[in-house]
Amino acid sequence: MLLVSSMRFYIASDEDILNGVVTDIYFTRTVRVLKAKGVRRKVRMEFHVVKLPRGYDWAVFAGLEEVLYLLRGKPVTVYAMPEGTVFRAGEPLMIIEGYLDDFIVFETALLGILRHYSSIASKAARVKKLAGDKTVLFFGLRALHPAIAPMVDRAAYIGGVDAVSGYASYKYLGLKPQGTMPHALIIAFGNQIEAWRAFDEVIEKDVPRIMLVDTFYDERIEALMAAELLKEKLQGVRLDTPSSRRGNMKQIVEEVRWTLDIHGYKHVKIVVSGGIDEKEILELRNLVDAFGVGTSIANPPNIDISADIVEIHENNEWRPITKRGKLPGAKQVYRRRPGLNDIVTLLDKPGEIQEEYQPLLRKYMENGELLVNLPSLSEIREYVLEQLRELPEPMPM
Repeated sequence: MLLVSSMRFYIASDEDILNGVVTDIYFTRTVRVLKAKGVRRKVRMEFHVVKLPRGYDWAVFAGLEEVLYLLRGKPVTVYAMPEGTVFRAGEPLMIIEGYLDDFIVFETALLGILRHYSSIASKAARVKKLAGDKTVLFFGLRALHPAIAPMVDRAAYIGGVDAVSGYASYKYLGLKPQGTMPHALIIAFGNQIEAWRAFDEVIEKDVPRIMLVDTFYDERIEALMAAELLKEKLQGVRLDTPSSRRGNMKQIVEEVRWTLDIHGYKHVKIVVSGGIDEKEILELRNLVDAFGVGTSIANPPNIDISADIVEIHENNEWRPITKRGKLPGAKQVYRRRPGLNDIVTLLDKPGEIQEEYQPLLRKYMENGELLVNLPSLSEIREYVLEQLRELPEPMPM
């Protein structure tokens, strides 16, 4: 029988992650064997993606700051693309150089950080690219364990969403959360007009008056009710229509827009949320002003980053070696912008590269010491958006 006193959140502590406790058992056994047999091998381990998810031509590299935090103070050198770099399959994202027994135990955590971050950031970037100049709000925290809420909001923001709804993200990330109201508020009042009026009376004036308009009546009717109640104070209406009542969402939005316009409420914006993914964005982006996107970003296709030894240090030089199916040798990526005009070479022997091509991987850490100042969250996001402007739209999935 489980006693109340033994209940807890089953989450790892910072200490356990930093000390290599959060790992797979075969890595701890690897360290034991290497130490027992006196094998001390200096290697270069490369992190890369062999194949992107179906329909993906590119992805966003994210999670580097947490990786460097994990490796800080440990005897390793780290080369990496800047966080937020858009990349293609087959390109090196990060290289760790050091003695294998010093860092192999951290492979599980390193891959977990990079895969999770990059998966969310990449999906957010696809969504934002398709939405164009329309606002994208991330509402996906309810799809994941609350312990990682700040990380998820950070990854989505890196990918390009315009705002997040997480209340804790102001504390952890300095991001001001945005959102409207839940159906629960309206149901608690039992009357949408009373709920809207109460929201307007209680909530700070700098919070946009965007009212949820699909609780009891038809969206078109409730949108007009909200507009007639708040007049010029109403900045927008949100349609969160469930799939069981949705029908043709485009026609619903067209009805709401038409009705608001003919009654003199052209200033009222339309926000659509609930089950929004790439196809819905493509269909509705010319009609709505903002999208609330949750689960499709929070639970995205996996960016399958793997890690492989690609060089070992022997006789005072680096020798290319790796398992079959992978390309030996530590690599560098040279890029000519705009776009993803990339050349992959050996890290130490790039050959002749034209001047307009710039190396992407840079040395971030040497012997556990950080060598550069890391960019802010907003700077990483702007870097992603800058690259997205140079790319064609993805094919909606």
